[in-house]
Amino acid sequence: MSMMSEFKTFAMRGNVVDLAVGVIIGAAFGKIVDSVVNDLIMPLVGRIIGKLDFSNLFLVLSDPPAGTPMTLDALKKAGVPVFAYGNFLTILVNFLILAFIIFMMVRAINRLRAAEPPAPAPEDPEDIKLLREIRDSLKTTRA
Repeated sequence: MSMMSEFKTFAMRGNVVDLAVGVIIGAAFGKIVDSVVNDLIMPLVGRIIGKLDFSNLFLVLSDPPAGTPMTLDALKKAGVPVFAYGNFLTILVNFLILAFIIFMMVRAINRLRAAEPPAPAPEDPEDIKLLREIRDSLKTTRA
């Protein structure tokens, strides 16, 4: 078997294709969550704590060069070390929201699985039914 045909066999397995679909949907879902966090939630959190831009919360760890604006982007471009805790908090909130959404999805799926009635037991084959009838008739004739 050539390496190309072996790779084709590997790549076309159901679980590999399912994984690829999951990764693609996960990446798109991650963008949606990023947007929800950055565009909807973080501005509200920033408004509550009194900051207009939550991701620009930082501490300057050394003196910046003269004339450098005191914004995170400008300080990073100037090579000034900054402790950018606002960006970390944004990513942390993003993770927590994503983890909570996944938890809720798994919880809903588990409830749906539990709500499904169990499959009925398969009916016994005819020969088993016949053997049981013979056994039962032998019991009644001996008694």
